[in-house]
Amino acid sequence: MEVKINREIREYTEAMFFGLSMRQFVFSVLACGIAVALYFFLRPYLDMETISWMCVLGAAPFTAIGFIRYHGMNAEQFL
Repeated sequence: MEVKINREIREYTEAMFFGLSMRQFVFSVLACGIAVALYFFLRPYLDMETISWMCVLGAAPFTAIGFIRYHGMNAEQFL
């Protein structure tokens, strides 16, 4: 029997939902919510290709905040 242990204990994150940490899951839900809201808000005014790009651009900051770490710092620590 083999038990895997992280070399750096501070790097450990517990997987909560679908293999994501709680932070990643929350920001993923926020990104999806923003994309859906932008779709329904912009649908009467723009064509489908433009709406899809706006949804991607609207969701990207939330996705970046949830997933990207810079020199071991989260987004709020970096800012």
